[in-house]
Amino acid sequence: MDAELRSLRIDRQKRDPDSPPTWATRWILGGILLILLLGGARLVYSRLNAATEVDIARVEASGGGQGGGPAVILNATGYIVAAHKIQLASKVIGKVAWIGVDKADKVRKGQMIARLEDDEYRAQLQQAKGQLANLGARLQELLNGSRPEEIAVAKANLEQAKADQENSRVNLERVRKLVGEGVMSKQALDDAEARQDSNTARVASLQKTYDLVKIGPRREQIDAVRGQVEQARGAVAFYETQLENTVIRAPVTGTILERAVEQGEFVTTSFVGDRGAKGFVVSMADLNDLEVELDISQNDFAKLSAKQKGVVTTDAYPDRKYEGVIGEISPEANRQKATVQIKVKIQRPDDYLRPEMNASVAFYSDEKPEAGAIQKPRIVVPATALRDDAVFVALGGKALRRVVKRGGTTDRGVLIDEGLIGGEDLIVNPPPGLKDGDKVRARKGQTS
Repeated sequence: MDAELRSLRIDRQKRDPDSPPTWATRWILGGILLILLLGGARLVYSRLNAATEVDIARVEASGGGQGGGPAVILNATGYIVAAHKIQLASKVIGKVAWIGVDKADKVRKGQMIARLEDDEYRAQLQQAKGQLANLGARLQELLNGSRPEEIAVAKANLEQAKADQENSRVNLERVRKLVGEGVMSKQALDDAEARQDSNTARVASLQKTYDLVKIGPRREQIDAVRGQVEQARGAVAFYETQLENTVIRAPVTGTILERAVEQGEFVTTSFVGDRGAKGFVVSMADLNDLEVELDISQNDFAKLSAKQKGVVTTDAYPDRKYEGVIGEISPEANRQKATVQIKVKIQRPDDYLRPEMNASVAFYSDEKPEAGAIQKPRIVVPATALRDDAVFVALGGKALRRVVKRGGTTDRGVLIDEGLIGGEDLIVNPPPGLKDGDKVRARKGQTS
């Protein structure tokens, strides 16, 4: 029977190959599948957003032969920026009760831009003024000293005490005589002596009180209250300043670039998140103080110097030219880009210029170029760079499409009359699918 029972036992170590997998196995397989899916998605995303490798050539500009004007020594492209951009913030926290400017509005220095709710600040100021008035009255009371009525009361109390002292002295003498004659007891003498001592001490106390009332308060006490008054005045001045700070005014004359808050939103002076309280009210700048920000290749940097003159043009208005001068040279180079940043101050900007516009600067060899004598550069580009009367320029890691006007052909390529000034990084043989704004990078072995 035992042998038969053992033969009927099921071996749990042996698993049927047709049985379903366990939960642990399912979890392991699911994790492997998830890792493979994430890796594939990351690979696809990186390929879709990868920068396209392109061939880049620097556009060369050579001077013409008419006018005897100054020669171009370097052409560079960049962006127009405001020399001093201000993010106007509040010095106090609060909810915006009113805002009176919008984007592109011109404002004057000192003009009211916004106002915060000020009920709490007015209440704090009123409380501080009340405390100051209280301490001022206390100080005046000490400075005036005791009133005549107070001195008269102290003197009357002293006179009464002296009269009681004299009465107790006469009574003591009488009792002492009667005790000596055996008429009164020794206890009566002790009571009379105690009454005399009490009246004497009361006279001494009231005499000191009378003297203090006549002298008035101590100098140290007056100085302490005077210090409290100064402290209260400081509190009043502080809360007056806080109340004034609820009105936000323009620090300079300029133009509103961005309006960051609306009526009812909260403005704070501390940490600001993506949502909730705002850290500044508006951003503004003086658009009569504009600069062109350029990244100059280290190979070309030696051609420039401080106060170098140049002519500024924009892609939006290529026919309008502006005189410029190098106003700032970065004290350090950019290691990744192998460039040095400079800023060219535009001498007489007008309403056609806007911050963040594309701009080109032609630097000339003479010290002060004249608009009538500027020699138009001769631009020649390879025919393979043209596509539908446009070219692609590599700027900031992106391909920017520029419409150009052809002016003929030479043995070196196609002449360009408008659209390029020289110095741009031109994409040669652009890929068929390249679009304006696509990410690009120079093919290995080239620099952009």
